[in-house]
Amino acid sequence: MKRHVIFLLLIGLGTSLCIAEEQQHKTVQLTFGVYQSDKATTMYRMFLPVIEKVQERAEELLEQPVDIYFKIFKTYQEAQDALVNGEVDFVRFGPASYVLSKKKNPDIQLLAIELVKGEMRFNGMIITRADSGIESLWELEGRSFAFGDKDSTIGRYLAQAELIRAGLYLKDLSHFEYLGRHDKVATAVLMKDFDAGSLKESTYKKYNKDGELRILKTFENVSKPWIARKDLEPRVFQALRQSLLELKDPDSLKDLKISGFGPVTDKDYAFVRGGMRAAAYFDPQPSIAQSEQ
Repeated sequence: MKRHVIFLLLIGLGTSLCIAEEQQHKTVQLTFGVYQSDKATTMYRMFLPVIEKVQERAEELLEQPVDIYFKIFKTYQEAQDALVNGEVDFVRFGPASYVLSKKKNPDIQLLAIELVKGEMRFNGMIITRADSGIESLWELEGRSFAFGDKDSTIGRYLAQAELIRAGLYLKDLSHFEYLGRHDKVATAVLMKDFDAGSLKESTYKKYNKDGELRILKTFENVSKPWIARKDLEPRVFQALRQSLLELKDPDSLKDLKISGFGPVTDKDYAFVRGGMRAAAYFDPQPSIAQSEQ
């Protein structure tokens, strides 16, 4: 009887060892997603060095091969839906997209937050042409405005919160549009298609090499989170998280214009939630806003 039990135990142990060996050689396949906030070629250049480093380190931590597929979604909404529905394994979003996705699926998981010069905050801004004659936000009454994507933290929510603080609402603008990307906003203002617009600081610097743009208002934003889907295998989640937190290589990070990654919690985005609540008063009749786009 004892020998029979030992035999069964040995069979079980052998099976476990086979499964473990098979698991060790099995490739972990992951999909990383971003929404398009710039030209596709620019997006690839920005993210590929980081993803390659994360893949290499994750392989070491998991002790098995890892393949990470890179997917760019055309719109913020498509990327949010993919995360909420578990169609991608991890993403890099803006704060507002995280807040909106978290509301739809409370079980998505924060991996890390980008650090800009070691800090969790960076600047967004409202800009105009240098020769526009506009000196302050309240002078935008009766003028046109270019926003980014409808789900953009800087391109919409925090910019609209700043306009409200200046006493301006949607009805006070002559015309507005959501252009989708920060680079499109910069170009539209430069081409005089709009009197002013909202964009991130790095885009402003990129498009203002000739000094044709001017800042009307600078405002703070919480930096971008990297987020994992619901039910991502815990050991894979931990490997991705550790890979990001350990990444310090300047050459890999330079195109993202960040200095590294830090730990993050949902509470870090309370500031953004406040801005989004304020922006809700910018347009008291969303149906009108939709018809004017």
